[in-house]
Amino acid sequence: MRLAVTIDTEEDNWGDYTNTSYSVENIKRIPSLQSMFDEFNVVPTYLVTYPVATNRASVEILKAIHRQGKCEIGMHCHPWSTPPFDEERTPYNSMLCNLPYELQHRKMSALHDAIEKNFGIRPKSFRAGRWGYNGDTAMVLKELDYRVDTSVTPFIDWSEDHGPDFSQIPPEPYRFKAPKIFESRRDGDLTEIPATIGYLQDNFGLCNSVDRLLSSTLGRMFRLKGLLNRAGLLNKVLLSPEGSDSGQMIRLTQVLMRKKYEVVNMFFHSTSLQAGLSFFVKTNEDEMRFSNRIKEYLTFTSKIGIKSVTLSETEGIL
Repeated sequence: MRLAVTIDTEEDNWGDYTNTSYSVENIKRIPSLQSMFDEFNVVPTYLVTYPVATNRASVEILKAIHRQGKCEIGMHCHPWSTPPFDEERTPYNSMLCNLPYELQHRKMSALHDAIEKNFGIRPKSFRAGRWGYNGDTAMVLKELDYRVDTSVTPFIDWSEDHGPDFSQIPPEPYRFKAPKIFESRRDGDLTEIPATIGYLQDNFGLCNSVDRLLSSTLGRMFRLKGLLNRAGLLNKVLLSPEGSDSGQMIRLTQVLMRKKYEVVNMFFHSTSLQAGLSFFVKTNEDEMRFSNRIKEYLTFTSKIGIKSVTLSETEGIL
């Protein structure tokens, strides 16, 4: 098993679809995070947005890490902060997948070109902002010569947020041919490394079916899902310090080891490095807890010999 660590490296005022300027103060916290990664020989993938890729200070921080071979730089497209701004600024249009193919192409090309110009590299890995990913997005990735996508959140349906439905997709990495983003093919020219989300119970298919049933109106009415969670019978876990503690992440990784998964993908946002900038880290105490979760999890992976890979490197594993 290999560990990919993927970070949405983005502007501070995330989700402000009406703003026209963006601060990137949270990027100043990355050197401290990187020091922790260095301690555990982890080489993360920083997936950068347009405001980050075009801010001189942010570029210098990340470029210095990249120059030392300690990270990969990939692309993370927020439509609302990536030119051209031809669409109306709405929650619906904040999902990249809801934009016409041509506009997706122009935005992703603009961000790709900014990364190439300011970092001096050709990025090969990608994640859509808000997980807003579809077949058109994958076709653009192919046109721009990307190799690895990490926009799929297994067992999660974003339909209520105007986004894609990944509720039937398991967390196992696979190769595919665009635009058929959910069809695993050995001869695929693109690689999907989903954000690792799974259950602490071995039968993922059964757990997901029960989970979806209990997420219905009837299930919520009787609070059955919460009861099963507390009883240890149905526990969905994100391999993310934003949604899970270190114990849960460790247990999920152990389940996936039994299932012979070749890659797991821990994911989070750079805004969670600074209290008050994300939904997940609101106080200084939350900030400390967040950092400790990462350190405790990496202590586990280091101890049992799970080695780090960048997103681009996963292509050679599958």
